[in-house]
Amino acid sequence: MLSHRLDRGVLVLTVQEDPGIGGRAELAAGITAFVRAYQPAPVLVVIGDPAATPATASAVLRAHRQCEELGVPMSVATPSTPVRRLLEANAASGGARLVVHPHVDMAISAAYEAAA
Repeated sequence: MLSHRLDRGVLVLTVQEDPGIGGRAELAAGITAFVRAYQPAPVLVVIGDPAATPATASAVLRAHRQCEELGVPMSVATPSTPVRRLLEANAASGGARLVVHPHVDMAISAAYEAAA
């Protein structure tokens, strides 16, 4: 369901499939576990088309709150306009802003530059 790699010091987590409503907590916990293991590296969560669902967005938003608590910057890349809108509309406005990109390469560059 979740794969990872490091790219220029950015932890890139790719959600490969829809977790469904019942898998949201597991996905959020998986993201958080990787974040803890690689902190303080900035995190980019990539949501591909098969995983571009409201359930995935919900899990990513939960993980974003955990990243805020850990002080780890997190961003998201997805080609899905509806999921980008959902993430932007529901991201907590009190803490660190969740940056949502349409392209992975631009998102990695932005996360790398922000951390430098």
